[in-house]
Amino acid sequence: MSEDAVLYESADHIGLITLNRPDARNAVNGDVASGVEAALDQIESDDDVWLAIITGNGPSFCAGADLKAVASGNARGLSTERGGFAGLVKRERTKPLIAACDGPALAGGTEIVLACDMVVASTAARFGVPEVKRSLTAAAGGLFRLEKVLPRNVATEAVLTGDPISAEDAARHGMVNVLCEPGQALAAARELAARITVNAPLAVRESLGVMSAARGNDDSVGFDLSNAAMARLAKTEDYAEGPLAFIEKRAPNWQGR
Repeated sequence: MSEDAVLYESADHIGLITLNRPDARNAVNGDVASGVEAALDQIESDDDVWLAIITGNGPSFCAGADLKAVASGNARGLSTERGGFAGLVKRERTKPLIAACDGPALAGGTEIVLACDMVVASTAARFGVPEVKRSLTAAAGGLFRLEKVLPRNVATEAVLTGDPISAEDAARHGMVNVLCEPGQALAAARELAARITVNAPLAVRESLGVMSAARGNDDSVGFDLSNAAMARLAKTEDYAEGPLAFIEKRAPNWQGR
């Protein structure tokens, strides 16, 4: 694996994954897929990392699959067994993941974004699944996930025309959490991440897990999942720290255990 295709660093409880093929618009090849998977492995195993951001180096977030790799017969290498396309779209995770898009995220790039939990985008970003223009389908989640973050008719238009959606329209429809000026997506994502890391990390993780598992089920399932999450939290050190910090009128000192 090329050590440079994906960069990873962590600080202040935040892991940062950077797609680092700017000359190829950060298109996904085998090195990117394995690199993203390795970064996610590190994030999930590091107790000091409470959430993560994924971004792209250069003017594009990600142009999707590397068509040169596909043409050379290496299409299967763009996925990993656990993570699917880009080592991410099927990956089971416990920690929040924010996409920071400061440029186009198209085709598989949009599908990477859709696999994340929140999205920060500058006005330089665009989203879309243009696969139908090449007699393909968006097979990495776009056909069913886009409709979850956009109104049905808007998602249908995007899929069937293959035309891109501006960051402004994506934000207006609720797909984007934070819209910012060009060049500011990563900084804005860090600000969003900091608003999360002030909270109890295990409670954040449990809350995200319940939301994911309850999605599409009736309320009784949601209540059962919520009660189970609360029971697990009650056995942690942070469960006692939260009320104590409130009583003592100080900021809580979360341990993540």
